[in-house]
Amino acid sequence: MTAALIPQFKGRAGWEFTDISKLDFDAYPDTGAGDASAADATPIVPDFDDAIRVVQVDGTTIELPDGLPEGVTVTSLENAIAQGLVPEGRLGGLVDTSSDAFIARNEADGRGGLFVHIAKGVQLDRPIQTTIVQATAATTLNQRTLIVMEEGSKAEVWDQVLSSSEDLNSLMTTVVELHVGDAAHLRYIGIQGLSEKSWVFGTQQGQIGRDATLDWVALGFGAAKGRVRIASRLAGSGAHGKVTGAYASRNGQHLDFDTFQEHAAPNTVSDLAFRGVLADRSTSVWKGMIRVDPVAQQTDAFQESRNLLLSRKAHADAIPGLEIEADDVRCTHAAAIAQLDEDQIFYLRSRGLPENQARRLVIEGFLAELVERFEAGRSRDALASALEERLDLVLLKTV
Repeated sequence: MTAALIPQFKGRAGWEFTDISKLDFDAYPDTGAGDASAADATPIVPDFDDAIRVVQVDGTTIELPDGLPEGVTVTSLENAIAQGLVPEGRLGGLVDTSSDAFIARNEADGRGGLFVHIAKGVQLDRPIQTTIVQATAATTLNQRTLIVMEEGSKAEVWDQVLSSSEDLNSLMTTVVELHVGDAAHLRYIGIQGLSEKSWVFGTQQGQIGRDATLDWVALGFGAAKGRVRIASRLAGSGAHGKVTGAYASRNGQHLDFDTFQEHAAPNTVSDLAFRGVLADRSTSVWKGMIRVDPVAQQTDAFQESRNLLLSRKAHADAIPGLEIEADDVRCTHAAAIAQLDEDQIFYLRSRGLPENQARRLVIEGFLAELVERFEAGRSRDALASALEERLDLVLLKTV
């Protein structure tokens, strides 16, 4: 992979806010075989007792499940390809491998990866949890996830990527493809918890069929610098796509999120909400686009991005956009960037709370609205706990 193929800062649409001129691809060769001992990296979301688990280290599969229910396949993508388990047209069906240098590099490395296939009508009542650990410094891990939900199926997948050490300097590329068939339901929770000295670049695409639902969660906590594109295509009438994103950054982290909601069929609903908390000198970008195709009448689409700055040196950009080619639609968007509300803090202090605790409560309230997008239960509790633990780190020097 040559440097000439890497998108240039302010030289290509979508990369205007993320300078990667200091990234040397040649300094990060693809990783070798993984060390099983690194699988003990502390997960952001602990294992559920009944989880179907997959663990990989540097692309090497350490743990795979056995005794799966009929109609459920959970294995490494490498194994699935070798055994002919991948349905035709699914792998690479949503992502153009020639469109991006990071995707192309990911495509060239066929190790590891995650493959989930849920057969027609199968309702899986156990969560699938994957832990992908990058353990070798100065290398690239190319992680790929392919999930295929057949008609009328249901599943919940927790997919987290981690570094084995908080000092690991590495590069990760991720490609995620989510095929949600007619009347199927997928909740996909992607968690990025890499070292704050790492690079991360991802392309994630979901396609949602008729009367199907994709409930997508994206948590961005780690990496020194990175950019992730999250795109959903509502391809069938009655499709519903919900995306919930949260990030909490500190020091000099820079996180760039590019979201795309395409309505390609009538009577579809999309709902996207991103919230970020930024401390120290950290920066973020959210650029969101809602596109409504001419056939997508009676579309209902919403997107919002809200950022809370905890430092005068922190900075956020929020850029919503609409491309509407149908006339019977409802499309709305909102964006806000603000410092902590001193009036709220003053009110809480007047009720006897110490300043640090008052500030914390305001920040927790800001993020709580995201958690409330989920029904009560262990998934909601796990998401709330992950956000709380990340806040503990971000606020260590701030409050």
